[in-house]
Amino acid sequence: MLAAFALTSVGLWTLGFAAALVWSGGQSWPLAAAVAAAGLALAAAATVLPSRALCRQRLAVQRHFDALCQLGPEDFQLAGRVDKVPPLAASDPWRAVAERVRAKLADDSQQLQELKHAQAAVEIRSRRAAQKCELIKSILAGLSDPVLAVDDFDELILANPAAEDLLGFKAESTEQRALGRLVRCQKLIELLTSTARRKTASSRSDEIEIVDAQGCSQWFRASAVKLPCPSGGDAPSRGGAVAVLRDIGQQKVLQKRNAEFVSSVSHEMKTPLAGIKAYVELLADGEAEDEETREEFLAVINGQADRLQRLVDNLLNLARIEAGVVQVNKQNQSLNEILEESLGVVQPAAEAKRIELAGELSPLYLGVLADRDMLLQAAINLLSNAVKYTPEGGRVALRSRLAGDEATFEVEDTGVGLSEEDSRRVFEKFYRVKKDKDMASGTGLGLPLAKHIVEDVHGGRLTLRSTLGTGSTFIVGLPRAGQMT
Repeated sequence: MLAAFALTSVGLWTLGFAAALVWSGGQSWPLAAAVAAAGLALAAAATVLPSRALCRQRLAVQRHFDALCQLGPEDFQLAGRVDKVPPLAASDPWRAVAERVRAKLADDSQQLQELKHAQAAVEIRSRRAAQKCELIKSILAGLSDPVLAVDDFDELILANPAAEDLLGFKAESTEQRALGRLVRCQKLIELLTSTARRKTASSRSDEIEIVDAQGCSQWFRASAVKLPCPSGGDAPSRGGAVAVLRDIGQQKVLQKRNAEFVSSVSHEMKTPLAGIKAYVELLADGEAEDEETREEFLAVINGQADRLQRLVDNLLNLARIEAGVVQVNKQNQSLNEILEESLGVVQPAAEAKRIELAGELSPLYLGVLADRDMLLQAAINLLSNAVKYTPEGGRVALRSRLAGDEATFEVEDTGVGLSEEDSRRVFEKFYRVKKDKDMASGTGLGLPLAKHIVEDVHGGRLTLRSTLGTGSTFIVGLPRAGQMT
């Protein structure tokens, strides 16, 4: 640059000298022309020299920035690749700018790499959270117990399929989220909302009855737990509540049956005890003045005591069978021999009512693996029940036969028969047909005990076929001795 400045100055001075020569007189025109030409040459040289230098400088800067533009963010992490960028001369005025641009790009590349690592970590956490969410949804969907949750505004935020089926809505498709609009059970609504409004973490439970769209009533034990308040957010939150409903319908049925059982036992025991107490008082008051009357009173007392003893024995047998602690002594037995013995036991009661008791037993040997005494008790109970509810002059038939892998026997009577309702309930403990209670006394335990002996102890089956006003047939199927496993 200094050389170009010097040439320019000399050129301008030469041109000025040539002009002075011309001005002083024409005698020096050739000299002036020569001097002017030399000045022009010097000026031209001074112009061309910096132009070429600037061009080379511009090309160097362009190559430098082009190379920088071709680098990726990852190249700034590798010193070898950055070093391949054509360097600028130390005297180049663009060098400082280029260094600042390079440093800025390197810094941005470093930040970009850190952001990529952070993004990868976030994506991993997001995928894990999504997988966890799907797992929780699968677990909730697989639960048979209804589960539903509300937020602190009493709006539904979660319901599994069991809850949707029970309460009759679809959580994903409905736009209405207010709990009071979706749930028809006011007791459940109050349980959830009151739990959500509590200030401290707590749980509550209650028994609730829910009536579905078909009008069927179901009982549940609902356990509600307060949800923790979510962290973050601008608005304060109480957290909400979640409730799990456990079906206790079977438990309710058992409670009802137990209550009925206790009531029935109390009633059945009161009757003979009342009779015993009454006749004992009569004896104590001297109402029996002669021996015949005393014998009559004592016979009544003895009969009532026997009835009470049978009731206690049947209750104990049922309890042992249901608890699985009854002692069973199974051996190969002839079914026909057991049935013949049961006919002999019931024959006097049938003769007293002039009822024909017919034994129509199979001529084949019907072998069964059975506890003789228990199976005999079941056969006696079925025959006694038939005799009790068959009017005088009727007929009771005991048949046996071979049916495939089973040895079967049936007790058919021409008695009063049963309605469909009575047929479904006749094997319940203490159940007695109301319209037939006056025909015979009983505890309502004979048929349930027979069913337990046949099905629970011997793995057989006891079924009933009955027509009201015509008669009933009880059919017992037992596995043959060779078929028992």
